[in-house]
Amino acid sequence: MAQDAGGTAQGYKVRQVTNIQASWTEQARGQPGKFTLQLVLDNGVEEYILQPEGEDMDVILKIFARSGHTTFDLDRKVLMFANLTVK
Repeated sequence: MAQDAGGTAQGYKVRQVTNIQASWTEQARGQPGKFTLQLVLDNGVEEYILQPEGEDMDVILKIFARSGHTTFDLDRKVLMFANLTVK
């Protein structure tokens, strides 16, 4: 557990991303759409929805493909990718 400035214990709620569901939704005919990335955490114990911009979605999916283990911190809203090889 991390300690905050006051010295009290602060827990982090980190879960393993066990599945992802990517989708795109049309907002209006002929207009830009919206991407959604559903994170399934710990085999369905929890879920979280991200709505990244198109460029971010591309990068996120590429990192997911290269990562051997991905976790998500529900409190800080941080995706953490592990086991990435550096070239």
